[in-house]
Amino acid sequence: MTTAGLRATTAEETRALGARLAALLAPGDLVVLSGPLGAGKTTMVQGIAEGLKVRGPITSPTFVIARVHPSLSGGPALVHVDAYRLGGTLEVDDLDLDASLEESVTVVEWGEGLVEGLSEERLEVHVDRGAEDEERRVRVTGVGPRWSGLSLT
Repeated sequence: MTTAGLRATTAEETRALGARLAALLAPGDLVVLSGPLGAGKTTMVQGIAEGLKVRGPITSPTFVIARVHPSLSGGPALVHVDAYRLGGTLEVDDLDLDASLEESVTVVEWGEGLVEGLSEERLEVHVDRGAEDEERRVRVTGVGPRWSGLSLT
């Protein structure tokens, strides 16, 4: 596992960090986002979407559970999932995320402890509030050989 600790002081910097992550992502990649309510997970996904150049707008899919955002540039689609309302791995299985995993980038908010079984290789991103109002501390951990050389600098 490779881990990087980062900091963003504004929502715009959080989006920019998401765009930097997007530059590393390829079809078949799974990103598991965790952190407390209001930490900036959806803001991070907005940056990932901008970097992947997919159709928006990017909003939290809390009530629809999952949204697919097709590419505008011939790249992979973004599958954006919010697992907050899911009761367990059986409900995750019902979403059939593995059906589109290979050709899309799949980002799951609140997915910690629920979706790791989808892929042995994934990025785990934990977003936490910092001391200042908009400050965010972000920990990115690459799991599996795909991410052994993870560098966000």
